[in-house]
Amino acid sequence: MRHTLPIAPQFYVTAPQTCPYLDGRRERKLFTALQGEQAERLNNALSKQGFRRSQNVLYRPSCTDCAACLSARIRVADFAPKKVHRRILKRNQGLRRLARSAWATEAQYALFRRYLDARHADGGMADMDVFEFAAMIEETPVRTRVIEYRDEDAPHAGGEAPLVAVCLTDILDDGLSLVYSFFDPDRMGDSLGTHVILDHVDLAREAGLPYVYLGYWVPGSSKMGYKARFPALEVYVGGAWQRMRDPTAYSNQTHPLSVDPIAQQVAQITLPDLRAEE
Repeated sequence: MRHTLPIAPQFYVTAPQTCPYLDGRRERKLFTALQGEQAERLNNALSKQGFRRSQNVLYRPSCTDCAACLSARIRVADFAPKKVHRRILKRNQGLRRLARSAWATEAQYALFRRYLDARHADGGMADMDVFEFAAMIEETPVRTRVIEYRDEDAPHAGGEAPLVAVCLTDILDDGLSLVYSFFDPDRMGDSLGTHVILDHVDLAREAGLPYVYLGYWVPGSSKMGYKARFPALEVYVGGAWQRMRDPTAYSNQTHPLSVDPIAQQVAQITLPDLRAEE
């Protein structure tokens, strides 16, 4: 099924699949290709409208009877870490951040496999081999970095310190978008996933970028509940960003009447002028 706008790009809808976040529900995605010299402008524009990047595709949930997946971002200027966040930063003060080009390494894949086997053995990415992993990292038409975190306090005889966390990060014109992150599953007590987010807030502040995009927050999903605990959080609801209220106030997003028809959703998307400049 295809829907088109007056100018490129074209939008498509996936077939329904089992929802990974809410029991008994089906997910469907609206997506478009991300390619060509205007890819970065399109990624910037659609990220501000709740879309996410996966390799050379931009997608947004478009389920038939549920609108629970809400894009979330942190306002960097208003972010003040809570006491628990300060403890996490102190606990991981021995980690060193390294921003690298979007190029996959054996060390990254080894950590990725350990992470999946321990945390998401039954997930949709569980069978990813090294070539698929490399494609996830390297197939990007936009400004992307691999942010590594290495433990300088851990024993290491020469060479680089042990790799403990990785985040694939897009650089937007108004922020950093955390595309995918993974970390050492043996260090659950160090809250490395939260540390990565906190450090990206610092990284965005250093770069003068106003937002850190976290992906989707899903009310009612225990997997995504941690995102609602960050201060200065905004969610994308009804075509606009709004400051996060009480998380329970968003329970109506799972009601079937909360969903607009797909054609209406496409018509409401605002696109940049992608015509080649003369």
